[in-house]
Amino acid sequence: MLRGGCFCGQVRYEADGQAYNETICHCTDCRRAVGAASVAWFTVNRAGLRWTAAEPASFRSSARAIRRFCGACGTSLTWEGDEQPDEVDLSTATLDDPDQAPPKDHVFAASAVGWDKVCDGLPAYPRRRGDGPG
Repeated sequence: MLRGGCFCGQVRYEADGQAYNETICHCTDCRRAVGAASVAWFTVNRAGLRWTAAEPASFRSSARAIRRFCGACGTSLTWEGDEQPDEVDLSTATLDDPDQAPPKDHVFAASAVGWDKVCDGLPAYPRRRGDGPG
């Protein structure tokens, strides 16, 4: 069971099953939406995700995705792509135990800010995983 929530505790979640697609994203949209140089995410099956306290607020961050966040403290919680309706990406840092879903690679590494060097030895893809290592 994966459990987590926002900074203030108003929004909490539980997710059945195992995390997958554990990654660090360097895309411009994630950077701007979260206010960080990069964002660690993991994926769960939508059917196994439950909000156990307040429901998060949401906004359409692009033509193809919705993001959810705590309306009280602003913590970024999810990225939900229209092309993956059965999946939800959760911010790894919102887990009660972030070590449950350590990143396995970097995506959109070509978009990384110059001072955020990818140097942890994990595979780094210019855009998506299928694009091949950069």
